[in-house]
Amino acid sequence: MKIETLQTKPIEGQMPGTSGLRKKTKVFMQPGYLENFIQATFDAIDGGMGKKLIVGGDGRYFNKVAIQTILKMAAGNGVAEVIVGKGGILSTPAASHLIRLNSADGGFILSASHNPGGIDEDFGIKFNGQNGGPAPENLSAKIFDATKTIAEFKTIAADDTDLNTIGTTRLGDMKVQIVDPVESYQALMETLFDFPAIQTLFKGGFTMCFDAMHAVTGPYATAILEETLGAPSGTVVNGTPLEDFGKGHPDPNPIWAKSLMDLMMSDKAPDLGAASDGDGDRNMIVGRGAYVTPSDSLAILAANANLAPAYQDGLAGIARSMPTSAASDRVAANLGIECYETPTGWKFFGNLLDAGKVTLCGEESAGTGSSHVREKDGLWAVLLWLNILAVRKKSVADIVLDHWQTFGRDYYSRYDYEDVAIDKASHLMQSLRAKLPDLAGQTVGEMTVSHADEFSYLDPVDGSVSKNQGLRISFEGGARAVFRLSGTGTQGATIRLYLEQYSKDDIGRDTQEALQDVRHAAQTITDMNAVIGRIEPDVIT
Repeated sequence: MKIETLQTKPIEGQMPGTSGLRKKTKVFMQPGYLENFIQATFDAIDGGMGKKLIVGGDGRYFNKVAIQTILKMAAGNGVAEVIVGKGGILSTPAASHLIRLNSADGGFILSASHNPGGIDEDFGIKFNGQNGGPAPENLSAKIFDATKTIAEFKTIAADDTDLNTIGTTRLGDMKVQIVDPVESYQALMETLFDFPAIQTLFKGGFTMCFDAMHAVTGPYATAILEETLGAPSGTVVNGTPLEDFGKGHPDPNPIWAKSLMDLMMSDKAPDLGAASDGDGDRNMIVGRGAYVTPSDSLAILAANANLAPAYQDGLAGIARSMPTSAASDRVAANLGIECYETPTGWKFFGNLLDAGKVTLCGEESAGTGSSHVREKDGLWAVLLWLNILAVRKKSVADIVLDHWQTFGRDYYSRYDYEDVAIDKASHLMQSLRAKLPDLAGQTVGEMTVSHADEFSYLDPVDGSVSKNQGLRISFEGGARAVFRLSGTGTQGATIRLYLEQYSKDDIGRDTQEALQDVRHAAQTITDMNAVIGRIEPDVIT
């Protein structure tokens, strides 16, 4: 095997974000761009010599081409073995599981998550570490530093690897194992949930619609829901992964999964509606006439997790991202366990999970998961809901209502202001940051500010500090507004405004009506209309 060491140079704009490197597909297709990032990653992990890696992605455009480049570079960097999902397919949670199952040194996951795919859309890649979770901040920083000084990359000259045939082959001196992307993941799910109970649920006439959004979860959902659990054929819709996701937006929320929402709000609605995103780590849960917010879903799953075999002995703790509502905090208090508030980004849950401090984790952006992997897991959440429904024998709507009657209701919504000019978005955040120290005690409309700060996280496991994680305004009466700039887009800036209003007894109001006072206060304090020229968001979830 001849290893080629090719000259290159740093490429501007390669800084990895909280979810790895995410750019327009054509940016990745530039000569040397992908290679620079991959070599920088190898350099940051002290090379590839003798290592075992997992590689796979969500099947979007450029996925297969990128995998061939990675395999040749892995061989050039001395990697001993790479395990790849057949066809280059691996959901993000399945990749995390394979890393852990095979005691691998990490893995490259190719996805831009819930962003659209295609030659004119988005592509992404990230490196997950030995625990199966996203690279921690210190490793991300090392990768970024390496991209600034890179001078060469290593690869081999070889034919492309056949990704469509399960089995073992060699690429130079490196072993390449092509595996069924579903098999190991399904085996894991069977250890967590009461499959016989769920099978009985479907045999009893329970109906469901799972929208895979032409993304990676289609094969997983078909194999598990239809072929194993006995859901009727056709339960999984849009189940074939496509390079452009059928020209759709694979984000499981009421806007982009509108056809599912319309079905669930109609007189033809099945008992349960669910959806997952591009790489399979997010989920949406909808009952007949009842959308379940991600914040409520986390809380309800935590309150009922003991009904599934894997969690029957209780939870060690719960973790939620800071913008997620406090609904799960109330469940933790009731269970007598800790609830940790972390920055947005699944990597922050990794330390807590590895240390055994928590069992369930969740984010308001439709991500929930547990200690079974080190990523959020969309299909896992759906299966836990099915397990709960099978045991409790109540509808989704009734389970949600029971939860609110027990714990109270956190009215909650997220407003996304997309493609905001970067200078205007920065001005809004900087202006609000300057106001924070003087906000406490001020009355705006019907709301009085009780506390305002910028969230900083002290990791209870390793003592690291993550600053500048979001601007928070709390109000008397259990209301809260949070402002963050999103790092998941590829152009412009997205301002995210999270609104929350808790009520112990008044649980039957319209959500937007219940949030109108805190919404008005947040928009007034930031002078939003004057600064960015609008107060109506592009997306409300």
